[in-house]
Amino acid sequence: MLILADESVDFAIIKLLRDNGFSVLAIVEEHQGWSDSEVLEMAFQQQAYLITEDKDFGELTYRFRRPSHGILLVRMMEEPNEHKAALVLNVLKENFAQLRHSFAVLEKNKLRVKPL
Repeated sequence: MLILADESVDFAIIKLLRDNGFSVLAIVEEHQGWSDSEVLEMAFQQQAYLITEDKDFGELTYRFRRPSHGILLVRMMEEPNEHKAALVLNVLKENFAQLRHSFAVLEKNKLRVKPL
């Protein structure tokens, strides 16, 4: 499964996911400056799971009904980058089947998942 990391995603998350065998395409490396709409379209076309720290993807998904194969919104601004990365890795390892085709929000002590 391909993961697309939005430009807002801390590189510690990208690195840890790659180090643990996940295939991660990082917008910051290849398409810096793309709009959220362009990122979401790319994720859909590539059949990739999107990880972001930008809540605007919720509006694109629900208000504008843009299609996706699943989105994880990471909402942990105050957490150290390494801790945040470890939480994201654990959530993906333990819940990936549930996260596919869902909009999920990861906070420090909570994961909320809503099917798309």
